[in-house]
Amino acid sequence: MIPILAIVLDSSVGQALANRIARGAEEGKSPEIESRVGELEAEVKYLSESMESLREETEFVRRLIEGADEGGAARLGPGD
Repeated sequence: MIPILAIVLDSSVGQALANRIARGAEEGKSPEIESRVGELEAEVKYLSESMESLREETEFVRRLIEGADEGGAARLGPGD
């Protein structure tokens, strides 16, 4: 298996693959892509913060509901 791998890597196919990988690394450094990655990172941060806020709100509502089940609702007056 190793001799076959060495032959493939030393062949023109292996060299073309290495060139393509190198070109892909250079293309990843373009300003447009870096800008887009920055935008996506900001969006992920915003979504993470939103998820944390929703988690806290859900926990608050869950505690309210559990408190109502334990007799807390009896203290509330009738609704309209």
